[in-house]
Amino acid sequence: MVVASPGSELYDVLIVGGGPVGLIETLLLRQLGLSVVVLEQRDGPQTAPSAHVVSARTLEILRGVGVNMAEIEAIAQRPSEGAWVRWVDRLGGRELGAVPFESLQDPEKMSLMTPQPLRNLSQHQLEPVLYREVADLRSSTQWISCVEREDAVVSTVRDLTSGETYEISSRYVIGCDGASSAVRRHCGIEMIGPDEIENFISIHAEADLRTLVAHTPATLYWITDPTVQGTFIAHDLASTWVYMTTYNPATESVADYDLARAEAIFRRAGGIPDDLPVTIRHVTSWRMTSQVASQFRQGRIFLVGDAAHRFPPTGGLGLNTGAAEAHNLAWKLAWVLRGWASPSLLESYEAERRSIAQYNSEVSLENAFRLLEVWIALGVDGDLDASKSRAEKILATPDGMAEVTTAIEHQAEHFDQLGVQLGFFYGQEAGLVLSDDSTRPNVGNSVREYVPTTVPGSRLPHAIVQRGDQELSTLDLVEPGAFLLLCNESAWASVELPSSMPVTRVVVGSDITDPFGQWAAVCGISEDGAILVRPDQHVAWRTQAGPSDSVSELQTLLHQLVRKTK
Repeated sequence: MVVASPGSELYDVLIVGGGPVGLIETLLLRQLGLSVVVLEQRDGPQTAPSAHVVSARTLEILRGVGVNMAEIEAIAQRPSEGAWVRWVDRLGGRELGAVPFESLQDPEKMSLMTPQPLRNLSQHQLEPVLYREVADLRSSTQWISCVEREDAVVSTVRDLTSGETYEISSRYVIGCDGASSAVRRHCGIEMIGPDEIENFISIHAEADLRTLVAHTPATLYWITDPTVQGTFIAHDLASTWVYMTTYNPATESVADYDLARAEAIFRRAGGIPDDLPVTIRHVTSWRMTSQVASQFRQGRIFLVGDAAHRFPPTGGLGLNTGAAEAHNLAWKLAWVLRGWASPSLLESYEAERRSIAQYNSEVSLENAFRLLEVWIALGVDGDLDASKSRAEKILATPDGMAEVTTAIEHQAEHFDQLGVQLGFFYGQEAGLVLSDDSTRPNVGNSVREYVPTTVPGSRLPHAIVQRGDQELSTLDLVEPGAFLLLCNESAWASVELPSSMPVTRVVVGSDITDPFGQWAAVCGISEDGAILVRPDQHVAWRTQAGPSDSVSELQTLLHQLVRKTK
């Protein structure tokens, strides 16, 4: 990676952290024409598997910044290989139960909800793609501290190769620097919630285990043998596996897990024969926490991603919550820096996103605790050898097996979270959504169920529409950084658009057609109505009536939303 030379230029935004969220934030801001410098302490992309669940919403955001989605599909795990989560006594052994993984076994259902369904895509495969898109990231560079001035932030950074320290000036700083964020610590922002729920060892191995799991492919395998209980993550059945198991940092450390011990643990847990090659690549430790920052902003400094929250990995919500935060913040910074909105617009970032992070943290924690139900049904306690014998006796009886099956079926919500992925909603409290007094669709389970809707605050529903010979998603109609007025061939089609800020218009019936009736089924407006969509693809306002005049109503509406005085 080419390291840019330090200079005295004033950047619009300095991003600290070149993980997936920091890179997505960079791409979003640069797409909007802002000058951005991004710093990363590492000397290149992640090399070991880490986060691996990339949600539909995150993929929609990547699609919107022009990432090659065919390449993303090619490097992701094939849906047919990752469509299940299984509880087994060993890889390829006895299966006690399974639940679907995010409707990957039902692509037709998902195609009605999103143009880019969730994929199992490992961070160490995603990051190189994003690095290439960003191109000029400053690697091997450490952010040390900053001083905020009236109209800028002056950051002190260190080149870890030369040891040189220098300053970078920017209008704003975004901390995307992970769970131990230096930016957050510098700001003195407190994390709220438990910071040590459990500790784990992760063993990353290269192995082709298709011969073991050919008939039972899955993304996750929960090993139910109490003497080796843990979880296998199949990043790629043919090459890349991670085994996670608990450990006690009070009595041992990651240094106690040399390659020989790690391989022995990996083989025993999976029931992997000695003649099947296994190469241990990384052994790391990590601590499960469930915390959200007390604030997401301090002056000109913002926190995004794991810098703002630490979730249990159960549900894979961390990276995806961060991507949605990056999307929410990017257009607001651009509008303020371009003078299209009041600086007070930036207050809405924390107001809209912190409550969602809190909710996602709670969902992740509930998922983690719910997993205990399977171990309880198996009769597992602290005496693991006795637990193994007890579990066999339980599984040998119809009633015992039924209890275990029920406990496994109860885990379905953990791996089916379309409502969390696509149904997150911005309320009118932050001022960027104007209610039309309608109510959101009722769902029995807000985690699992998503019902497309244009109720203000909702993500614009996906529907396939046609522009000329080209099929598009309605999400593709929202141009970067611009509000979209979406209407039928009504009076809204001829209303003059404000010239003082970026607003586009798409008329259904002339600019686009609805060949499959998908948009008509979800649009939620009358023939005379209209929808105003924010640059982050969330509905800001809708009406069932025609305009009252030619221009002032729409302009007043936009000024109100972005807090711009005339």
